[in-house]
Amino acid sequence: MKIHAALTASLAVLVAAAAVAAGPNDAQIAAIVVTANQVDIDAGKLALARTHDAEVKAFAQRMVTDHSGVNQSAVELVTRLKVTPQDNPTAQGLKAGGEQNLAALKALKGAEFNRAYVAHEVAYHQQVLDAVDQVLIPSAQNAELKALLVKVRPAFVAHLEHAKQIQAALAKQG
Repeated sequence: MKIHAALTASLAVLVAAAAVAAGPNDAQIAAIVVTANQVDIDAGKLALARTHDAEVKAFAQRMVTDHSGVNQSAVELVTRLKVTPQDNPTAQGLKAGGEQNLAALKALKGAEFNRAYVAHEVAYHQQVLDAVDQVLIPSAQNAELKALLVKVRPAFVAHLEHAKQIQAALAKQG
């Protein structure tokens, strides 16, 4: 899907960069984490405004709530550590991919919107988990930042599984 192209490309760049170099520094990781969460918050807010499906609406609310909480924890941590998130190509790519996804979703309605939103959530959470496991956790130098990433990882797994369940239910509906 075109919706996922920029996101996939930016996360692929992140994974590839880790294989070539030492990976992002802690300030870059902070920017990536905040951006990745904001992308999902924005998509969730759009879904809350657009969908009439109770299950999709509940999932979207969970995304807004959980990812806002992660962002709050990340901002509190970097503030306490006096780390300024450093913009980087991966964070920029995530933001651009999120904007493209929102634009594509805004053109859809009803069941088509629901299927596209949930499909993006499945792909996005899988890509974020891959980046967390392969790049962000291994590259994090600060123990507290690494601990935050490890702590929030199970929520991302739960989001992925929940999105897959909704995706299967939507597919059965036609």
